[in-house]
Amino acid sequence: MKNLRNPNQQLTIIDEQGNETLCQILFTFESEEFNKKYVLFFPIESDGDDEENIAVMAASYTEDGDGIGQLFEIEDEAEWRYLEQVLADFEDSVLAEEDEEEHHHHHHHDHEHDCCEDCEDDEDCCGECDDDDNCEDCK
Repeated sequence: MKNLRNPNQQLTIIDEQGNETLCQILFTFESEEFNKKYVLFFPIESDGDDEENIAVMAASYTEDGDGIGQLFEIEDEAEWRYLEQVLADFEDSVLAEEDEEEHHHHHHHDHEHDCCEDCEDDEDCCGECDDDDNCEDCK
């Protein structure tokens, strides 16, 4: 069991020795299947950010009205499988959103300026088109 404080989507874990670790909350949710609230989070590391290998941790929690609560370790294998699936679904939805945003940006970019390639070398070019002859923003 660990203490939980939640100001601004972060929490501080205080271990049995009194050491504090600041963590970023990925998301929280409530499970009807296990009748518990869960928080998925990761430590905020000051030495470099390796987004590909974030160690996501999970715990069930209770909270009071002051943003102070208790974290509880997950000990049941069925709960771990459930949480791993929730995390995988979350990652899939985030990747799908990023793909959609990237597609929308490129789609929007392609149709906003319908020009050709000479403009990119022009100092006055807006950077959003392919030719200053047809781009009003570049003039």
